[in-house]
Amino acid sequence: MSVLNINKNNFEQASKSDKTVLLDFYADWCGPCRMVSPVVEENPQYLIGKINVENQPELAQAFNVVSIPTLVVLKDGKLVKQSVGAKSKAQILAMLQG
Repeated sequence: MSVLNINKNNFEQASKSDKTVLLDFYADWCGPCRMVSPVVEENPQYLIGKINVENQPELAQAFNVVSIPTLVVLKDGKLVKQSVGAKSKAQILAMLQG
């Protein structure tokens, strides 16, 4: 399973992965974020980046994150999808495959 805790120091390297990257913007106190987390983490064919918005406000601001959970899909270092709010497994997989 490729799950990384992303911060401003390793973001650039992670975003340039050969794999599709799913960034999960979350906070420890966020109930909906905890519901999404297991679904996000069970897909090893993708690089999953967990970004705690309280510890990484610069990254949250860079992606205009104003509500959590926010999921961002990057392919070849480019943003291709962004979604706010808890999503089902099917919705998350559709984001990644779309």
